[in-house]
Amino acid sequence: MPPDVCQLPLVGGHPALDLANTLERGGSSPHDFLSDSSALLRWSVLAGVISDAEADQVGRAWGDEPAAAQAGLVAVRDIREGLYLVMLAVITDADGGTAGDPVAARAALVALHQRWSSAAARARFVLDPSRVRLAYGTVPAMLVPDRIAEAARDVMLNADLTRVRRCPVREGGCGWLFLDQTRNGSRRWCRMADCGNAVKARRLTERRRAARPSLG
Repeated sequence: MPPDVCQLPLVGGHPALDLANTLERGGSSPHDFLSDSSALLRWSVLAGVISDAEADQVGRAWGDEPAAAQAGLVAVRDIREGLYLVMLAVITDADGGTAGDPVAARAALVALHQRWSSAAARARFVLDPSRVRLAYGTVPAMLVPDRIAEAARDVMLNADLTRVRRCPVREGGCGWLFLDQTRNGSRRWCRMADCGNAVKARRLTERRRAARPSLG
């Protein structure tokens, strides 16, 4: 049985990439950790997208208006899928090509821009002691999708996309996305303690089996 969404490790290096990792894409029946609006709310707190106090506000708004909760979930899932397509298109595989479809990525960018534009329309300028900032999530029912739309915009515009990696599926990895923040750009696995060590252990077992003398 897959773990609860709150047990998911945050390995992406950015909330938007951790969002992409809430859907297990391998196998015939992918598991969605954002199974409902409650799971989305819990994950949003875990990932630092919203605070506990904001989660209470969103929970009350969604409780009063279940249709808004469902709309928020649909919006976040749409952002997640669009961002995943874009990230695949910027990841370079072992052969020097990209892991995704540029045509699908361009269509996803249009949809992501629409989601972010709607979020920006609900944002407001806030005066801090030393600067003015744009605060997203002023409408409680749309706070979560608006913050996530802004996170998607942030990773696409401000992260070094040449450092985006996918845990190598062909080598036994899970396919999760992450920012390689190592100095020499050598990170290959989402977490060495999970996929990296599991693949190494499997390869060691295979080598030992191959080295055994035949009994036939």
